[in-house]
Amino acid sequence: MSEQAQQTPEKPSKGNGNGKRKQLMMKIGGVFALAAIAYGAYYLFYQRFHEETDDAYVNGNLVYVNAQVAGTVVSIGADDTQLVKVGSSLVRFDGADTAVALAQAEAALASSIRQMRQSFSNVDQNTAVLEQKKSDIAQREADLAKAKEDLARRLQLSGTDAVAGEDIAHAKAAVQNAQAALDSAKAALVVAQRQLEVSRALTDRTTLTDSPSVRQARANYEQAYINNVRGSVPAPITGFVAKRSVQVGQRVSPGTTLMAIVPLNNLWVDANMKESQLTDIRIGQPAEVTTDVYGSRVTYHGKVAGIGAGTGSAFSLLPAQNATGNWIKVVQRVPVRIALDPKDLEQHPLRIGLSTVVNVDTHDRSGSALTALAVNRALATPVYDDQLKAARASAQAIIQREAGKPVQP
Repeated sequence: MSEQAQQTPEKPSKGNGNGKRKQLMMKIGGVFALAAIAYGAYYLFYQRFHEETDDAYVNGNLVYVNAQVAGTVVSIGADDTQLVKVGSSLVRFDGADTAVALAQAEAALASSIRQMRQSFSNVDQNTAVLEQKKSDIAQREADLAKAKEDLARRLQLSGTDAVAGEDIAHAKAAVQNAQAALDSAKAALVVAQRQLEVSRALTDRTTLTDSPSVRQARANYEQAYINNVRGSVPAPITGFVAKRSVQVGQRVSPGTTLMAIVPLNNLWVDANMKESQLTDIRIGQPAEVTTDVYGSRVTYHGKVAGIGAGTGSAFSLLPAQNATGNWIKVVQRVPVRIALDPKDLEQHPLRIGLSTVVNVDTHDRSGSALTALAVNRALATPVYDDQLKAARASAQAIIQREAGKPVQP
């Protein structure tokens, strides 16, 4: 019995097991405590000053090229993905119709100038005619006075052998003829005065180029000139062609969209932030952007350029109707525009619609939450500026030619 008792192994005491378990729990608790401290430090020094979202996409301007006149497409100068320079010809229409209309408008303008020149000439001519008629009246009055004197002398000698009755009759006839000639001259004077009044009414208080008929003809010519020039559609800006929808032989009308041009040097990012993330976001705060196309090895630098005036659902085609019995709250998102550094875009080009991750540094919260920064370059095109100038110069050349002398524009 004593040998069996000696061979039986001793059982571990309960006190030793509880000690190991306590040590394990303390280690686990220490790990959680370190994790909590690390997270607290991370939140205290970093996370509370940064707002991040992966609901962000590259955006930019899509400049649509539209037909301004009706016509049949005869050539296309650019296709999708091609780079085009501002002013280069993209689409050309058949110009036969506009060329004929321009020739008709030119003829009408020349005709109106000649008519106005004739009107001014008529004033001078009618003035001269009027003066001539006045001279004729004076002559006729003198003739009438002479005829009356001759008749009076013959009547005094009436009844004597010095004057025959036939001479007296001839003298009376001469008076009647002189009176009739005077009446006719006065009537001609009235006609000349009316003609002069009409001529002056056409030219009164106006010049050769300021008359209504010439101005109307000039406007028609300038419109025809512009329509003829617009038979060639220029590129409004420098960029890459996208969404070309026009084909050779297609008949288009004014306003038809032909293609779009995307200037890839002027892009930005729209980061859709949760409404709870907008508290500390201000205009001008720095932001870092990474894209799926380049990964984390490329970081774009930018600034908060503006904050949307409403949530995405507020501006959707069918806004949400929350006045229902089964309403469920959904966290809304507001677009925050991030302007990118042009140098970063030049080194690493982006495309519209690419997915990105945006991280906004909110340390500096002194900026405004309303006033947007003017950091994105405004788009403008100069290709249409010279069309009206050229039309006016061409119309002025026609007026100078038809007037036969320099005329102020």
